[in-house]
Amino acid sequence: MSGSQKRCDGKKEAQVEGGEGGLDLEDGQCDSGIGCIRSLHGELGESEPRSPAPRGGVSLNKDPDPTGAAGKEGSTGAALEPEERLDSSYGSSSLVESLTGLQEAPPPLGEEDEKARQKLFEAFAFISEDGDTLLHLAIIHCVPSIALCLIAQLPVEVLEIQNDLFQTPLHLSVYLEQSRVVQALVLKGVNTTLQDRNGNTPLHLACEQQSLECVQLLLLQDPISDKSTDAKKTIQDLALQNWQGLTCLHISTLKGNLQLMTLLVKNGADINVQDGTSGKTPLHLAVENHDEMAVRHLLQMGAQVDAQMYNGCTPLHLAVGRKNVAIAAVLCQCGADTLLRNMEDETAQDLADGNNDILMLLPFDDLKISGKPVVCSS
Repeated sequence: MSGSQKRCDGKKEAQVEGGEGGLDLEDGQCDSGIGCIRSLHGELGESEPRSPAPRGGVSLNKDPDPTGAAGKEGSTGAALEPEERLDSSYGSSSLVESLTGLQEAPPPLGEEDEKARQKLFEAFAFISEDGDTLLHLAIIHCVPSIALCLIAQLPVEVLEIQNDLFQTPLHLSVYLEQSRVVQALVLKGVNTTLQDRNGNTPLHLACEQQSLECVQLLLLQDPISDKSTDAKKTIQDLALQNWQGLTCLHISTLKGNLQLMTLLVKNGADINVQDGTSGKTPLHLAVENHDEMAVRHLLQMGAQVDAQMYNGCTPLHLAVGRKNVAIAAVLCQCGADTLLRNMEDETAQDLADGNNDILMLLPFDDLKISGKPVVCSS
């Protein structure tokens, strides 16, 4: 092994001091390019030194003798003194003044590290032709280990980037039911109210997917922050409508998922919330779907039995119009007003004309005094 190899490996400098002569040391300096400025300019392209460059930077600041005369005229120990200081520069307090020279030119290994870091940052900032970031792609391709690593390293602003379909990584992780990724994103503090191109928040998608676990994760409250703030935030989130005018409770009712409906109401969802298109409440939707269990469940949780749509129709109007005797009976048992009129001035009884099964459930109003009906039950 040559002297230059020993000095490039910083752990073997003791062998150089004890076993190598001044002539070998001088040759080694020229080979390594540390002790001779001319060798740095002349031989760097041919054989780039492998030793850590901070040592080379320090040696240049020490203004070594370019002729190597010090190594010839002095003793072996004197010749090795500058080399020892170079080889042990990381642990020597005597070289503090020379450390400023490290900022002038990055070392070879530092350059490689910088290139690696630069490539990593470029990967983090990568945007596909569909607007997907690296995190989007990690979720799409179901690689949660990479997704979790990115979530831990990236700032929240990057984690909330929306692709061309306005989907955030949270949208995708909910849609693909990657609960670990959903949890990591929620705990990182990403905005859970961002809407995709259909106006759906991640919670809308979780209800559409009927993913109870994702819904529970999205409704998590930060124990560090103020509970009242979290409560307001949750209510605001649950009141958001997608572009079809549906809230999360509307979607859960359309899916007939009683467990999700209960969870949403317990977390502050308005059980009588109207959709944005026709003013239907969840109870109206349950009646339209002929879902008797959902109707009973909503009424048990306190749904308003006589809630009216924008056109004045109550759930009983819808049940009678769809000739659903069972649901009409449930509504009547819960006190539905059979005399409420819609914008077309029709009562539920008017709609039941000719349907004896439903007429038997309803009082009749064909007796009138001074133009007011006298209602009698059958």
